Amino acid sequence: ARRAKPGEMLLSIDETHCRLDENMLVIADAEKAVAVAGVMGGLSTEVTGETTAVLIEAAQFDPLTTRHTSRKLQLMSESNYRFERGVDPVAVDEASLRACGLIVELAGGEVAEGVLDVWAEPWAPRSVTLRPWRCNALLGTETPVERQVEILRGLGLGCEDEDGKIVCSIPSHRADLSREADLIEEIARMEGYDRIPVGRRVTHSVAAESADQRIRRMVAEAMTAGGFDEAVTNTFVDVEEAVLFGCAAGVRVDEAVRKTNNVLRATVIPSLLRACKTNQDAGNAEVSLFELAAAFPPGEAGGLPGEHVELAAATTRELRDLRGALEAAVGHVAPQSAVEVRRCDAVGFAEGMTAEVLLDGEVVGVLGVIAGEVLDYYGLSPDRPIVAGRVRFDALLDRAGRPRTYQPVAKFPSVRRDLSVVVDEEVTWGELAEAIAGVPQPMRVEVEYATTYRGEQISRGRKSVSFTVTYRDPQGTLRSEEVDREVAALVSALKKRFSAELRV
Repeated sequence: ARRAKPGEMLLSIDETHCRLDENMLVIADAEKAVAVAGVMGGLSTEVTGETTAVLIEAAQFDPLTTRHTSRKLQLMSESNYRFERGVDPVAVDEASLRACGLIVELAGGEVAEGVLDVWAEPWAPRSVTLRPWRCNALLGTETPVERQVEILRGLGLGCEDEDGKIVCSIPSHRADLSREADLIEEIARMEGYDRIPVGRRVTHSVAAESADQRIRRMVAEAMTAGGFDEAVTNTFVDVEEAVLFGCAAGVRVDEAVRKTNNVLRATVIPSLLRACKTNQDAGNAEVSLFELAAAFPPGEAGGLPGEHVELAAATTRELRDLRGALEAAVGHVAPQSAVEVRRCDAVGFAEGMTAEVLLDGEVVGVLGVIAGEVLDYYGLSPDRPIVAGRVRFDALLDRAGRPRTYQPVAKFPSVRRDLSVVVDEEVTWGELAEAIAGVPQPMRVEVEYATTYRGEQISRGRKSVSFTVTYRDPQGTLRSEEVDREVAALVSALKKRFSAELRV
């Protein structure tokens, strides 16, 4: 038995070409390796119908080394299954003799004289101490010390009393017994779990809700109120999924260990798209899901990936529904913060139908319509587009503690005016809202988007954007003439900047 030489080759019994390295153990003759120790033999020394002499080898191999070798070579056998779980080192000789006896009995032949017995280090029994009072305290029983000793000795353990403690010598075939709790479990098992009493009450300390937990709960409440169901998904995705969202350089599990779902996700959105596919296959056409979970975006070249919690959502509803839900979640947690969206392009999203999310001017996420090739990959129906978005949760946490401001309930009624302006197709609502905000009007209290219309009454390349403007005078009731002047100023500003036309 020796370590393999770097680059050494071996053809296994199942005709797998194995490239070995110095971390692998092999069984070798004077010239070359003839077997991968603990995993599989080589084809050159396979027993056939013409075999007349057999060398019997019985051994104990390190479980971790065996598992590493098996996974790296992608060789699976009954041998590595057993050695990975540990074997009795003392019983190896007995097992060898038993194998020889069966061969002689069933196949004939003669056992040659002599046995070569080599130990890496002599086996010595492990010593584990049990406190009898701790056993009773943990189980809630009153098992006498004498009964505890009787049970352990009946299992083949050597027991000695040392200052009120039971010192146990663990036999070679019980590698699973390594600590006091293991011995207590054996006593509970042999006494019978039905003898463990059931208390009338359970006491435990309750910690106050942390800021992180409170904000998570508030976000979940807002998303649920917006018609989204919370999902719990796997942190790993396939390599192809990571590539779809431009994150192929994530942390991977060795393919020899895990061939699929082996990349830490850079965003939670792929996991939600999987859930959408599951719902679609089950006949649930309308799906709205969200999740607060960890994501691992790629770090700098050669560095470790980042890690943050993000609020992600995916829905078969309209983009404005998703935006509204995300804005409601932000407003519920950080009402003093301003939420904006700005057109952008992002990998995995449809071109021209994506926007980045800004919180107080800081980019904290993205939302948009999922690209067609992504829908094709997941097998999602192209007839029902899916919109998705994500926002960094730490950005919400940072703003959650800010003090809230309030105003007393208004004494005088407000006046609402519904307006529709015709503008070029390229003009966004964000640009219109910015222009309206640039017109100084102290009595204007709110501007709310309504809808966008494109049709026969609107010329090609133009669209009609409808919105509602609310005015209120804190000193008295507004007259219609005053509101008309304010509205005229708005329309004039929009006409000057966008060549807007008021649609009657």
